[in-house]
Amino acid sequence: MSTDSAMDAAAAGPPTETRRTIRAFAAASFLNDMGSDIIYPIWPLFVTQVLKANMSALGFLDGLGEAIVSLSQAIAGYWSDKTRKRKVFVWTGYLCGAASRLGYAASAVWQHLIPFRVLDRAGKIRSAPRDAIIADVSTDANRGRHFGLLRAMDNSGAVVGILISIALFNILGYRLLFALAAIPSVVAAVLILKTIKEPREPGGRVYKGFSFRDVDRNLGLYIVLNGVFALGAFTYSFLLINAKAAGFKAGFIPVLYLVYSVAAALLSYPFGRLSDRIGRKPVMLLAYGAWAAVCSGVVLTQSLPALAALFVLFGVHKAALDPVQKTIAAELAPPSYRASVLGGFQMVIGLAAFPASLLAGFLWDKAGRQVPFFVSLGLTAVAALLLLFVKETRRPAAV
Repeated sequence: MSTDSAMDAAAAGPPTETRRTIRAFAAASFLNDMGSDIIYPIWPLFVTQVLKANMSALGFLDGLGEAIVSLSQAIAGYWSDKTRKRKVFVWTGYLCGAASRLGYAASAVWQHLIPFRVLDRAGKIRSAPRDAIIADVSTDANRGRHFGLLRAMDNSGAVVGILISIALFNILGYRLLFALAAIPSVVAAVLILKTIKEPREPGGRVYKGFSFRDVDRNLGLYIVLNGVFALGAFTYSFLLINAKAAGFKAGFIPVLYLVYSVAAALLSYPFGRLSDRIGRKPVMLLAYGAWAAVCSGVVLTQSLPALAALFVLFGVHKAALDPVQKTIAAELAPPSYRASVLGGFQMVIGLAAFPASLLAGFLWDKAGRQVPFFVSLGLTAVAALLLLFVKETRRPAAV
């Protein structure tokens, strides 16, 4: 057994405690995403129709959100390792999300959304410390499925949130729905406070401070290629607005988001388990292929059934990408600096996503709605090529 594997096994603790930790995080993720996805299906319509913003403004808001995510995760990851505290970042992050939704509900013009968008995405301070706990209590044999379960619960919460949005939108309207969406995240924060124990630090491990010297060439290449991909991976808002521009009625847009979320919910855990068996890279390449198919579909067709089917492919993409992307980063990171590396990794992705959505909105307005998808196809091909040169640090389990 390698040194890192031995440390993983030692950190994993008793199986019962590990299961309790994973289940608590999964339940909290379900609740928080339920709240988020009451909003997400109607977010682009609220911004562009109710608050009268153009696509460039929508791209700015979405891109700003991703940039804030990146910075908040990097800072939280560093300080989580520095202070050896994880739990406080998780429950505080959920409360930030709840507070931001109340701010959205009170906004009168799109510019008012900016500080609440910052607060909302700053709530992602929870992610790197939480992911570090999950990575530490897992082993090489089950880390993929644990991250896959987390994503499955995220997406299952999204499905419930979308159904609530569809059922109550005509009754409550945008603003009351946004206020309602704050409640599940408050419950998630309470769940973390009552259930999760601060991880025990293995004896003799001393935090000396993370530096770029701790990022080897393999990890560095992996971070770079994910940044390249993120430059073309603009937010789901563009897919929803493209669907509306192609002829879908506004009331059907949340249904398309539901289709995506159901596909992602059903497939996240199986893809996580598959990566435990065959390796992480093949699953990640499949994720890139699904996204390339989505972009190609937007470029090649405006048929409404075909565009609806693209949301299934988008769900496949997210289900394959999200668990495996973090799992590889966690396994390439030195165990003592996992939260720092995961936070820095997300920082790179988020900083790339800001110009991605901003540029996509600008190209949409000035050059046509298909142009951002052409750009994304090229960047996806580059990222997939670079991934071939990344060496995994684990061996796939025997089938």
